[in-house]
Amino acid sequence: MSGTYDVVVVGLGGMGSAAAWHLARRGLRVLGLEQFAPVHARGSSHGESRITRQAYFEDPAYVPLLLRAHELWDRVEHDSGQRIFHRVGGVLVGAPDSRTVAGSRRSAEQYGLRHEVLDAHDIRRRFPVMRPHPHEVALHEPGAGYVVPESAVRAHLDLAARAGAELRFAEPVTRWEAGRVTTAKGTYETGHVVLAPGPWAPRLLAHLGVTFEVERQVQHFFRPTADLRDHPTYIWERAGRTFYGFPERGGTVKVAIYGEGRSCTPETIDRTVHDDEVEAARALVADRMPGVTGTFDRASTCMFTNTADGHFVIARQGGVTVACGFSGHGFKFVPVVGEIVADLAAEGATRHPIALFDPARLRGGA
Repeated sequence: MSGTYDVVVVGLGGMGSAAAWHLARRGLRVLGLEQFAPVHARGSSHGESRITRQAYFEDPAYVPLLLRAHELWDRVEHDSGQRIFHRVGGVLVGAPDSRTVAGSRRSAEQYGLRHEVLDAHDIRRRFPVMRPHPHEVALHEPGAGYVVPESAVRAHLDLAARAGAELRFAEPVTRWEAGRVTTAKGTYETGHVVLAPGPWAPRLLAHLGVTFEVERQVQHFFRPTADLRDHPTYIWERAGRTFYGFPERGGTVKVAIYGEGRSCTPETIDRTVHDDEVEAARALVADRMPGVTGTFDRASTCMFTNTADGHFVIARQGGVTVACGFSGHGFKFVPVVGEIVADLAAEGATRHPIALFDPARLRGGA
């Protein structure tokens, strides 16, 4: 099997599927390659929900990208007919000077985002399931919410195919270079290669000279005794630890702890969730949100691909564009990353601010 294309996209998870759509809708001949079935649960683009917000504590530089991402989520929903974005609001809780609260407030104020700051009394009154300590506050962002990753990937794949992209599944890449991609089934010539490998980045992107750490992340699902049907998403920083969760869907709520997973690879990840992990999540959440972790229902694993500073890697280098290292907070950016990647691949530059994502910073470069 062989062929010639304007662009070959390697990896059709969140970022790759969005890139395939944006490239195909520009009239380019696009081939998308995925080693597994479509919308699989083997990487990082699954798990039923991902928080999306714009008051971004990680860095205010992300906010313009999030403003565009929210516009594009609306477009993807409209064009695909699929419900993806649930605007249920979001609360970020912690000490006033915590990174989660102070950083979110800084971004919200800098960009004039709609928000309000609640003291502990206001939090309890507005969201009765929450039990903050007297010194804790929250930033409430009514425009926040969550997206459904499986629906997002499916919608982007459908739109890419509708725009003319050729998508091939169960076809792992064995070799790539500028101008050519080889799989177990054939070799494809191309004007440009896009690599969106998720947790396979350490293997496929060794040429970058960047260290990526793959982290096993556990997603716990509980049947709550409290009523969380109309609750916003939440991120709660306490004593240097952060947990996050979602409103009730289908009778369960999802709860996870950020940044405490074990290092792994896609080949060695332990897919079994153990009793002590469930109890650790329950213990962290129970005193702040009693009734949330009522009865354990199920759990699943996914993978974060982390950079040393927690910021993304998005760059064009000659005939190759890479998008990786999303460090556990990237899925909300999926449609705008797809647009950026298409800009870089098709035009060599993008109007979006991406200086923060230059891999040179991780190699000691300027």
